Amino acid sequence: MNTNKKDTRWMVSVALMAAIVILLANTPLGMIQLPIIKATTVHIPVIIGAILLGPLAGAFLGGVFGVCSMISNTMAPTLLSFAFSPFLSTTGFSGVLKAIWVSIGCRILIGVVAGWLWILFKKIKLNKTIGLVITGFIGSMTNTILVMGSIYVLFAQQYAQAKEVAVSAVFGLVMGTVAASGVPEAIAAAVLVVAIGTALLRVFRPTPVVNSDKKKNTIHA
Repeated sequence: MNTNKKDTRWMVSVALMAAIVILLANTPLGMIQLPIIKATTVHIPVIIGAILLGPLAGAFLGGVFGVCSMISNTMAPTLLSFAFSPFLSTTGFSGVLKAIWVSIGCRILIGVVAGWLWILFKKIKLNKTIGLVITGFIGSMTNTILVMGSIYVLFAQQYAQAKEVAVSAVFGLVMGTVAASGVPEAIAAAVLVVAIGTALLRVFRPTPVVNSDKKKNTIHA
């Protein structure tokens, strides 16, 4: 019975976090339009969900984020939307698979990395605030590095054409995006993950049962 209740609570919690991801993804706060690419804050609930509910939940939430990104880039394309939407592929079936990896695969790994990183920090008993800061920062950088790195590896030619530069200049442009957009996003994620995660971890703490000779009561931590 307790296992069923725990499973139900987990599924409801994942569904609520997924709703937040979808809500953010469909508002200007979730995907901020820049001249070339869309800066995102949608990864923040993915990271928080992975911390609270584990890597599996984080992977699912990352997948939801990825699907939202795919839809957004399909419905409101930018210069680089071919790298995020299989429907805008310019290189056939291989381009479709590459776009699915960039838009969904990379985002799934945000939750996986954040979830396992938090498990590691708990095992080594790292200070909670420090752990949240590091998890938020690395989780966000996982998104930026994987997405931009995959674009460089898989779409360098198309990226160069979109930017009207030589292919040899693509690496510098990608690194510039990581520095100009990825690092500020990661700092913001670290701050928000600490602020939100600290409060939510109190809610998601396990509920121990204390035995006594009197009527047994469940005491919330």
